[in-house]
Amino acid sequence: MIKNYIKTAYRSLLKNKGFTILNVLGLSLGLASCLLIIFYVVDETSYDRYNTKADRIYRVNEDLKLGENNVLYAVCMPPLAQALKNDFPYVENAVRIKYAGSMHVKKGITNILETKIALADPSLFNVFTLPMINGSPATALAEPNSVVITESISKKYFKRTNVVGETLKFNDTWYKVAGVIKDIPAQSHFNFDFFISMSTFPDSRSTEWLRSDYNTYVLFKDAADHKKLEAALPAFLNRHSGQEMQTQLKMSIAAFEKGGSFFRLNLTPLTDIHLKSNRTGELGPNSTIQYVYVFSAIALFILLIACVNFMNLSTARSANRAREVGVRKVLGSSKKYLIAQFLRNLF
Repeated sequence: MIKNYIKTAYRSLLKNKGFTILNVLGLSLGLASCLLIIFYVVDETSYDRYNTKADRIYRVNEDLKLGENNVLYAVCMPPLAQALKNDFPYVENAVRIKYAGSMHVKKGITNILETKIALADPSLFNVFTLPMINGSPATALAEPNSVVITESISKKYFKRTNVVGETLKFNDTWYKVAGVIKDIPAQSHFNFDFFISMSTFPDSRSTEWLRSDYNTYVLFKDAADHKKLEAALPAFLNRHSGQEMQTQLKMSIAAFEKGGSFFRLNLTPLTDIHLKSNRTGELGPNSTIQYVYVFSAIALFILLIACVNFMNLSTARSANRAREVGVRKVLGSSKKYLIAQFLRNLF
């Protein structure tokens, strides 16, 4: 019986080549378009999830309103990271990253302009999942004038990856290679090739609380601890920056806010940065969650149209086979077998 159904379906498809091509092509294009959009959505929503501690990592942001100017910063004060670790026992670790701009790196007699260079604290490897293939994560960025490079950069400049102890010249300064890490996945909100030790630059030791130029990330001991820190941030900021504001601006934070201005800290989950953050001082270009919603709706609409079109065409054709149905009924075919046959013929 099944063999007969398959034969009938095959002959029907050959007999109606135009219909078959139109119907199958329409459904195929609809499914293909839907799958491509799904791949895009999955890619966009997978940013920074390669980090094994992603659910416990948050970035500290700063919101500043001064008069009519309201600026949302992705960067914070130089001493913030250490102060958070000192003041809150549920903060397991914190790290600062700062974009260093472009530098010329010497390779032989050639100077190559590199743009993916950042400064980072030694705790970088304790917070983010950046597997090291040569060197020690514990000491890689501990010393001034040290640099950690990616695997592809190591091969670009040295043709190998066991390069700890080698030197690279950035502009007019020599740096010692202290480690080689695997290339950072493309699905990361920052993607640098060089991480220079933060201690190399005296500015990183600044104690100023009224300036912001360091991207600061905190790792909590528990995923729910971020709520405790968010509640404590206003008092924390007042405690550390109040005296400096009084000295420089001649007013307290309360007086500053009474005039309609404000100076606040808040947190953004690591996995929300790519799609839900577009602040001043981002470490890379971000997308927006609205694109994901729009493309998801388009994918659903395309799939719906393709399925409806496929069913309409198939139903219209089935009316032409009324005589066949009649003959099969006369010969004793049951309703369930007729339904099964037409379902097979659909595909």
